[in-house]
Amino acid sequence: MRRRFTLRLPGGASWTLGERTLVMGIVNVTPDSFSDGGVHLDVKAAVASALRMVEEGADVLDIGGESTRPGAQPVAEGEERRRVLPVIEALAGRVTVPISIDTYKAAVADAALAAGASIVNDISGLRYDPELAGVVARRGAPIVLMHTRGRSRDMYEQANYHDVVDEVLDELRESVAFAAGAGVPREQTLVDPGIGFAKDATHSFEVLGRLTEFADLGRPIVVGSSRKSFLNRPIKQGALAADGEWPTAASVAAAALAGMHIVRVHAVREMAQVVRVADEIQKYHRDR
Repeated sequence: MRRRFTLRLPGGASWTLGERTLVMGIVNVTPDSFSDGGVHLDVKAAVASALRMVEEGADVLDIGGESTRPGAQPVAEGEERRRVLPVIEALAGRVTVPISIDTYKAAVADAALAAGASIVNDISGLRYDPELAGVVARRGAPIVLMHTRGRSRDMYEQANYHDVVDEVLDELRESVAFAAGAGVPREQTLVDPGIGFAKDATHSFEVLGRLTEFADLGRPIVVGSSRKSFLNRPIKQGALAADGEWPTAASVAAAALAGMHIVRVHAVREMAQVVRVADEIQKYHRDR
């Protein structure tokens, strides 16, 4: 069963995880994200989409200004701030759900937290910008530490594992320890196995199949499999639904049934329904 955690948000509010699977809605304010690049590049469009996600059942909003798909080009700090800050500022006074800033840059995170975000989602697990930990500690924000290797341009070259789950677990432990050493309490960290990042399709499916092992880290777990290309592998050519939501639904259900705390998704309305049903099923699970 899903373990419960209580984290602190900036300002002193509590954030409880574990009562049910939470849905994190993705708002990519980018021209080149793999699934929705350009859809939310306009501030008004991004804000409208985020508000709609909350109505549809999003428990958290994740705002990002730089695509991290394989092969994506880095975005300058100033441009990333220009993209995300107006969206966060507009949403901060209009939503009651927490806002997460999806960035690995310390300066962007600092500005976003000042603008109204309350969580940092770092795809690098503090490996790209070590100063980010200091910002998170000073601001008193929780941080999601995701597993990856290398950068977008070369991550697949580093997808070499003897046992992918054991190695990802070890590297996530290193990220949690680094955060603690920089002043971020362990109790303020969440972990993400980084499905699709520095992992081929076989690695990603193995991680999905062994998600329960990540409970050994003793931290809340975020899973982001939405619309990722590895989901195509079991499907015959030409049979994949245009929006990719059916394969995503299977992976989201697997995450919820495995007791994960948060699923990060594009289609909030559909995936909120998936996790509500999966959570109801999980109530009756018994180990045999």
